[in-house]
Parts: sequence; structure tokens; C-alpha cells
Amino acid sequence: QVQLVESGGGSVQAGGSLRLSCAASGYTYSFNCMAWFRQAPGKERERVASIYTGGGSTFYADSVKGRFTISQDNAKNTVYLQMNSLKPEDTAMYYCAADSRICLGSIYGYDFWGQGTQVTVSS
Repeated sequence: QVQLVESGGGSVQAGGSLRLSCAASGYTYSFNCMAWFRQAPGKERERVASIYTGGGSTFYADSVKGRFTISQDNAKNTVYLQMNSLKPEDTAMYYCAADSRICLGSIYGYDFWGQGTQVTVSS
């Protein structure tokens, strides 16, 4: 059984940093893509970043380019999201997602999800 467990969320002031972690367990060998999504109150869930687990190719939403970095530690089956220069508009629940297919922007492209971790950025 696949499990994704996020950690690292919290409250921070604007300009601060946080590092989110997503630990995967179960049939992780089948994961081709791992991604971070976020959902703010009243808004749709959006892809923030994704990474191909085999080759390491990455994607970033325009809103986080240059500030967020997605990385992986295959030995630990863990994906990270380093978030720097945080802004109040980054406030959201952040979710880790994984799938055996290609990295897509839609939530329907991911079969496996974590429970989410809250990030709150105050001005």
C-alpha cells in the first residue's frame, strides 16, 4: 500500500523559508513523477512543482520560479520542496502527489496523495 506523508509546514513571516518533506512508502518503485500541489481557501488545487524521479527533470509554476526548489533523495524515497522568500500569497495547504505516468498539471494525473501540510505566511 502506497503512503505519502508530508511534513515541514508551519507559520513564517514574509521573506522566510520552509522546507517541506514528502516521505513515500509502499510500491514507490512505480513512481515516475512526484509533485507538490497547493490549495488556498476558496481556490483550486494547483501544481507548484514536479520532478521526474528517474531523470530529475523539474517543473515550476511561474509564481514560484526562482524561489522554490524541488529535489529528491531516492535512497530515502523522499521528495523535498525548499521554499525561500515566502510571500503571504504562498499561504495554502501543500500536498504531495505521485504517479507512475508523466508529470501533469491536473490533479487527475495523480493517483496517490498525501494528507497535506499547512503553510502560513504572514506579512
